[in-house]
Amino acid sequence: MARLGSGIEAGRLSPEEYASNFSDLHPRLDRHEALVAADRCYFCYDAPCMAACPTAIDIPLFIRQISTGNPLGSAKTIFDQNILGGMCARVCPTETLCEDVCVRNTAEDRPVEIGRLQRYATDIAMDAGRQFYARKPESGKTIAVVGAGPAGLAAAHRLALHGHSVTILEAREKPGGLNEYGIATYKAVDEFAQREVDYVTAIGGITFDYGKALGRDFSLSDLTGQYNAVFLGMGLAGVNGLGIEGENLLGVDDAVDFIAALRQTPDKGKIPIGRRVTVIGGGMTAIDAAIQAKLLGAEEVTICYRRGKASMNASAYEQDLATANGVIIRHWLAPKSVIERDGAVAGLEVAYTALGDDGRLVMTGETGMLATDQIFKAIGQSFSASGLGALQFERGKIVVDATGHTSIENVWAGGDCTGIGEDLTVAAVAQGRDAAESINRMFAAGARPATAVA
Repeated sequence: MARLGSGIEAGRLSPEEYASNFSDLHPRLDRHEALVAADRCYFCYDAPCMAACPTAIDIPLFIRQISTGNPLGSAKTIFDQNILGGMCARVCPTETLCEDVCVRNTAEDRPVEIGRLQRYATDIAMDAGRQFYARKPESGKTIAVVGAGPAGLAAAHRLALHGHSVTILEAREKPGGLNEYGIATYKAVDEFAQREVDYVTAIGGITFDYGKALGRDFSLSDLTGQYNAVFLGMGLAGVNGLGIEGENLLGVDDAVDFIAALRQTPDKGKIPIGRRVTVIGGGMTAIDAAIQAKLLGAEEVTICYRRGKASMNASAYEQDLATANGVIIRHWLAPKSVIERDGAVAGLEVAYTALGDDGRLVMTGETGMLATDQIFKAIGQSFSASGLGALQFERGKIVVDATGHTSIENVWAGGDCTGIGEDLTVAAVAQGRDAAESINRMFAAGARPATAVA
């Protein structure tokens, strides 16, 4: 979290204001609202929404089950494909996935609220503690899962379901990964991430070993020597730097640390925030950091992005959410240097950018100045290959085949540490699930997969 500098202070708002600002962004639909929302679905036979879902949930079926008064059956349909369907209902960019291709999504109409209907069903099942799966008899096989994030949890659940014993090695003190530490607080309130972990691991056969980091406490070769198979789902640990003068001044911090601190504190009033805050980046982390800075009481919050609106990784919906919360988004600005006063941040010098004739980003030669007393860096994270030995990499990510198998026998990977799919929670869940099925097939066949990466 931010080191205190000039203009940065905690407790800008009252306890009531913090509670209101960080309340649930989209509260669960009640029964009547869910029935009305479900009744809008056409139950398409070719279901473009299902094709757009990375986990291939049968969306028309689960909505039909809600409409017929069977939310538990609906939840099972969701969990059959996505055991973390509760969190995905909260954080998935449905506006660019299933809802974007909904046949009702026209200029005259709006899409079916698929995400909110998914939350309705999964919340009912989880609140009731309803488990739909019985674990198969012990197989005698052991698997190490590195990382307790979405990919690791999805893989662990599916492997445990098949009767295998799973040990999840997690570097942090709590499970959940991105769901626990990396999303905006108002998207998953009431410790939902931990409650979902408890629900997923209730199947049995899954144990956690916390405070164990790959490359520090163990290596991949250690795991391959102790377990029948290994799944790597540790995500991204490093944070990209700006590479500019003044980056190490008081008041310049990583947005991911800021978001994690907000997720973990029970008292938002203890999180210091600047009066004028600048966030550098154009993805979801930048949006989440900027909105929450505003919710903490910052008077002015500005996102600086070096390209145009269409190039931002954050969806149009999230960008609109930011502006609705008073965040200013300025495009075609690149950070040039941090201005210091008395050892702390006083401003940010920016360079104006544009697209050159070849389509590449160029500096126009013009510069400007933003008055700011706190800067959050949100320009992406990097992957650490420490402890991975002879694994094959491409563009800094682990190379895998369509099933998640790596270049090393009996080692699979999924999630952000690989170069496949989008960097989304739902994509990580799909990759963890599919890798688990591949591992199980290997055990069943008594041989390594024929599709292993060369």
